[in-house]
Amino acid sequence: MAKVESQAKQAKGQKVKMTPSEAIVETLVAEGVKEVYGILGSAFMDMLDLFPTAGINFLPVRHEQTAAHMADAYTRVSGVAGVVVGQNGPGITNMVTSVAAANQAHTPMVVISPSAGTPTIGWDGFQECNQVSVFESITKETVQVTHVSRVADNLRTAFRIAYAERGPVLFDIPRDYFYGELEDEILEPHQYRTDARGAGDPASLSKAVDLLKEAEYPVIISGRGAVDADGIDDVKAIAEHLTAPVAVSYMHNDAFPDEHPLAVGPIGYMGSKAAMRTLQKADVVLAVGTRLSVFGTLPCYDIDYFPKQAKIIQVDINPRNIARTHPVEVGIIGDAKAASKEIAERLKRETPGRTRNGERMSEVATEKEKWEEELVDLAMEDGNPINPRRALLELTRAVPEGTMISTDIGNVSSTANAYLKFNQPRKHIAALTFGNTGFAYPAALGAQLADPDSPAVAIIGDGAWGMSLHEVSTAVEQNIPVVACVFNNGAWCAEKKNQVDYYNNRFVGADIDAPDFAEVARSMGAQGYRVDKPEDVGPVVAEAIKSRKPAVIDIQVDGTQLAPPFRKDALKMPTRHLQKYKHLDVESWGNK
Repeated sequence: MAKVESQAKQAKGQKVKMTPSEAIVETLVAEGVKEVYGILGSAFMDMLDLFPTAGINFLPVRHEQTAAHMADAYTRVSGVAGVVVGQNGPGITNMVTSVAAANQAHTPMVVISPSAGTPTIGWDGFQECNQVSVFESITKETVQVTHVSRVADNLRTAFRIAYAERGPVLFDIPRDYFYGELEDEILEPHQYRTDARGAGDPASLSKAVDLLKEAEYPVIISGRGAVDADGIDDVKAIAEHLTAPVAVSYMHNDAFPDEHPLAVGPIGYMGSKAAMRTLQKADVVLAVGTRLSVFGTLPCYDIDYFPKQAKIIQVDINPRNIARTHPVEVGIIGDAKAASKEIAERLKRETPGRTRNGERMSEVATEKEKWEEELVDLAMEDGNPINPRRALLELTRAVPEGTMISTDIGNVSSTANAYLKFNQPRKHIAALTFGNTGFAYPAALGAQLADPDSPAVAIIGDGAWGMSLHEVSTAVEQNIPVVACVFNNGAWCAEKKNQVDYYNNRFVGADIDAPDFAEVARSMGAQGYRVDKPEDVGPVVAEAIKSRKPAVIDIQVDGTQLAPPFRKDALKMPTRHLQKYKHLDVESWGNK
């Protein structure tokens, strides 16, 4: 191995002869890539042959959609751009959903995309597909290799854009371009990209500080950008100087420590009423590292909480996100950490004698206490067999501090937004606004690989589990000790709730007839548990985590205790004009 390392060092700093496969692999090594996810394919086998010697682990999955979900979570936890690869054609197109999810999650990723060989392009050959056109709208960029001499250069470009624009980039390379010879220099990342963004325009920062100094009730929203930039301590410094309550953006519950006395919890669907009631009072909102997404700021619990008259200061690294959804008073294009640090330092210099606002601290404590009591009261209502909220409450009480928790999309997974609390960053890995089911389990696998020392738990509905359970084989094969908590209510309950409220309890395609998931898990070599008593949830979760083995917990929950409609903003009561469908019209419901 020492000989290999010395050869790699010799290659850097001068042009040397190598194959395209070697140029790709050496660039991955320079980028600090340790894991590549995918399924074995002939198109990239020449590159794959180099991985063991290069110290790169190829992690084979059971479906390529899993690969990009794993890479997405790996990046969110580690900060290193994830890399995936697949066979040209179906292998790559199988990743469309998970790459699109990473794109909306702003996760840096490189998709190594072998394409049809140049001699046969356009002949509709075996596994031929114009992958560039497929991925153009769901990536930050598609980089095509046009000549073997450009392989390393194009891959560097892919990494540069992935980090700079925070999202996936397609690196499209004809499968015959892995072979041949080229001369190139293996560069260090600092030679072709930079991550230093700066605090933003000084005049804008000054205006932001002036607004915050004069604010009567400032509130901070901390988002994913604060996590990625390691800027939470700087956000905390602003909050403490101003006595400003801090909410976290939708499904980024780890963007500010819950134990902090100024923390009020998450906004967005099934978030914290304490956060929503607090945000309603704001005259100035400092939004740090968040795009303030439309869905993540919609009214919830019939509380239209996002303030209409408040002056918004938005800090985001991407100028496209500034004022995209809400008009701002000050927009700051800058790094969340650098900007927060600068704002905190200026506030301390310009208002050195500012004292803590005891009344506001008391208000925050009261709101949090009221909300916590409501959450517990809702959870303690009886269910048949288990109230899903009770299961969430017991789960969150049982997991050790520092546990990474991934959440899927669905009725129970979304309700988890109210119960999940974190005191450390890079611990909450949620499906976010692309909203595809089947995310949580592969994401937990990727998170566990990024941070092997922290427990990893996935919260999944039984519908989403049907899209994920095949990867238990991957967990067992690779010895990845993720605990899958499957909330089994026998239906696609997020959608079923829509049929309850908007379609008079007419259920089409909602119910799921599933096997015993614990038994299935055991047959695949994992630990399997079935829980149908609320008092057993916590002990079983604790036991599964302690085992440090792949585990599946089939938690039987009540399918009638449902959260409000997920897309209440986009649904309408049904109107029917044709006579044969009149009995389905909302006006006919009372005539049965």
